[in-house]
Amino acid sequence: MSSNEILDKKKIIISLRLDNTDRLSVQNLASRLLVRESDIYRFAINFLLNRADELIDFNHTGSDLLPLFVKFYEELNQNLGLKKQQLFKIINDGNANPEKFVGMCDIELLLMPENLLRKKLLQIKEAQPFKEADIKYWLGNYLTNKYSQVEIPNKNKEQ
Repeated sequence: MSSNEILDKKKIIISLRLDNTDRLSVQNLASRLLVRESDIYRFAINFLLNRADELIDFNHTGSDLLPLFVKFYEELNQNLGLKKQQLFKIINDGNANPEKFVGMCDIELLLMPENLLRKKLLQIKEAQPFKEADIKYWLGNYLTNKYSQVEIPNKNKEQ
């Protein structure tokens, strides 16, 4: 076994800061599932990594990333605190294909709180035909239409 293979199999200890509420929730979940707390952390990390493949693969740029950001709309806004310039760079950075370029106006939509997003979508004429009570699907359908190659998950098929 080479040294690289040994390093690949070696587990690494990380440090993580959580508030008491989150820690208690993880402990309760672990208790309910009859597993260790560390198993819950590993599960959460693997769960995210399996659903964020597009961000791991640098061949996905521009509008390729929109389904991911629509899917994680609430989580991104609540937990990461991304700024519009950051998200613009994440989505469009290194994008050699102008057909996949996502405009700043649409990136701003991904970062708006729901109440402001609803008001903004009501002001966008092209978004009107896709109006839905669920703001996430309204946004997804509008972006699907605008960036035709983007496929946003169907409300009924979501996990």
